[in-house]
Amino acid sequence: MLTLTTLDLQNFRSYSQFHREGLGPLTIFIGNNAVGKTNLVEGIQLLTAASSFRHPTVAQMVKQGEERARLRGVIEGDGRRLDVELTMEGHSKKFSLNGNRKKAADFMGTLPSVVFTPDDLQLVKGSAGGRRRSLDALGSQLSRNHYLISKDYEKVIQHKNRLLKEGADPLLLESVNEMLVICGSQLVAYRAALATRFFPLIQERYAEIADGEEATVTYVPLGEESEAGASLAGLSRDELRDALAKRLHDELPAELARGRSLVGPHADQIDFRVKGLPAGDFASQGQQRSLVLAYKLAEVAMVEEVLHVKPVLLLDDVMSELDDARRRAILNYINQDVQTFITTTHLEYFEPSLLDSADLIRL
Repeated sequence: MLTLTTLDLQNFRSYSQFHREGLGPLTIFIGNNAVGKTNLVEGIQLLTAASSFRHPTVAQMVKQGEERARLRGVIEGDGRRLDVELTMEGHSKKFSLNGNRKKAADFMGTLPSVVFTPDDLQLVKGSAGGRRRSLDALGSQLSRNHYLISKDYEKVIQHKNRLLKEGADPLLLESVNEMLVICGSQLVAYRAALATRFFPLIQERYAEIADGEEATVTYVPLGEESEAGASLAGLSRDELRDALAKRLHDELPAELARGRSLVGPHADQIDFRVKGLPAGDFASQGQQRSLVLAYKLAEVAMVEEVLHVKPVLLLDDVMSELDDARRRAILNYINQDVQTFITTTHLEYFEPSLLDSADLIRL
């Protein structure tokens, strides 16, 4: 089992220096609000998932008044010792592993992580874009190709939207659509394959948390209505290309009229339902939170299933947002050999036996 044993931050966010060695299975960062607990979680995520749930710019992560930030971690286990490092300066991030430069795509998957923050509690009733980003963030840790194709698609769709706003020639847009078909159909294929394995895990964990209550999670590509979109997810790669190309051709006049792209995986939907009804509209707050918790626990299981490594679990101030039953559900995972980092303002949520086994770091 791989674990993060050393964390060293220099000029990162609010920290001029933070250094801790000998990190074990459970670490609890305790302190008042605004003391930098979330910054530590973000630093760990950057050294594991190679991304941040805050989606910041480099300038936002470098301590104010400094030119450069450096994050370093030591990962140990299974007879290996890995020295991981991230430096940030100007507009660039540079990763290295054991002193060798790595691209973010190659760095991901070394020691994956799953992060759970209060903002994630909006996953079910929040924006569709947030759900797509969450799915792609998981896919990127599991597959280098998923990461690369999602970035390629993002560039193409941004380029197309600029052209649409400028009222570009339809012939130019048709040529951009050809690139969009290649990237878009590939991204839909990756998302569909991930959903096929991942969503049943969410449903299983929801049933465990909610005493057997039924929930379903469905991937609906290209902004289609639910039934038609779900059928698209089962098409072959060539069939997806043909379907996307036809939709793009048919919708081009509407896109020109509205000045933005209407068709593509940027319009994909993830449909959460409880007892057959849309969860965002009809599920109670407790049901929605159980769905989000099930989603996060399923991420842990998915990483282990695909990469055969237990991810680091990062819980940023979520204990205060969950009731006793849901806290117990997530704390059960702490006892399953998953290295866990928790931030909290109070220790009252934790059993004495768990605190006895934890490394408490007061900030």
